[in-house]
Amino acid sequence: MELFDSLKQKIDGKGKSIVFPEGEDARVLGAASRLAAEGLIKPIVLGDMTAIQATASANDIDLSKLNLLDPTMIPSDVHQDMLDALVERRKGKNTPEQAAEMLKDPNYLGTMMVYMDQADGMVSGAVHATGDTVRPALQIIKTKSGVKRISGAFIMQKGDERYVFADCAINIELDAAGMAEVATESAATAKIFDIDPKVAMLSFSTKGSAKGEMVDKVREATALAKEADPDLPVDGELQFDAAFVASVAAQKAPDSKVAGHANVFVFPELQSGNIGYKIAQRFGGFEAIGPILQGLNKPVSDLSRGCNEEDVYKVAIITAAQSLA
Repeated sequence: MELFDSLKQKIDGKGKSIVFPEGEDARVLGAASRLAAEGLIKPIVLGDMTAIQATASANDIDLSKLNLLDPTMIPSDVHQDMLDALVERRKGKNTPEQAAEMLKDPNYLGTMMVYMDQADGMVSGAVHATGDTVRPALQIIKTKSGVKRISGAFIMQKGDERYVFADCAINIELDAAGMAEVATESAATAKIFDIDPKVAMLSFSTKGSAKGEMVDKVREATALAKEADPDLPVDGELQFDAAFVASVAAQKAPDSKVAGHANVFVFPELQSGNIGYKIAQRFGGFEAIGPILQGLNKPVSDLSRGCNEEDVYKVAIITAAQSLA
């Protein structure tokens, strides 16, 4: 089944609500309207009502099925409950006055709606920088139990081929524990997209063909990932060709159950991950879907500011699917 047909089938009828803090943007508003019309998601769109109406009018967008919310017109009792919850969550790091200012930011408001179960997830980043989306999520929603960091995965798709690349978006450097954590989180992401994960821990070395601290880190990360999830097919250190090409794997890693068959690729640091997914995208003709933020208690997705309406539409579907996990 085509990727998004499968995801739509998973979320259809589940009544999942996604909050969009950038409702004054035509791309966001158009995607939200489309999702509502199809009945896939219940969008909650934040923004100034006058600006939203103007955007809708200028772009012929139907607002009739959208839940529109002006942050300046939230009932006082609802606002107070949210303010109290934010102050408590920040555990003395912000005063009530500071928290009130934070809630004027649509990303903080949207994140609090997710935290308080008023929405199942949030999609932002079409207008705001990554930090503006990620910071509230880390401060309020926080990472899952046992997870110390978030990471960013891409689904790489072309025809019937579908792979996960991570971390390609968040962590500039990863130690062995961090790389192992990205591996187990990426395996969980793979399952959402109907990928039976076989995880390759990537390096410039395969099974001791080279030596050095960078190789040692990947080898240690592999051991930690196996310890964290003994049933997960994961192996390393592997060069990409050994991980991906069966004939190369037969020569370089003949005893590996992952080499030559990997579909989840964990990079040792951000530089190689970011370069790798863009090479696959531009040279290989793969569609890069993401980044998909991994490791949070509840799903928050960060769009690229260069996104189009279709990107917003697809990321919202992914976010709703993540909320089912």
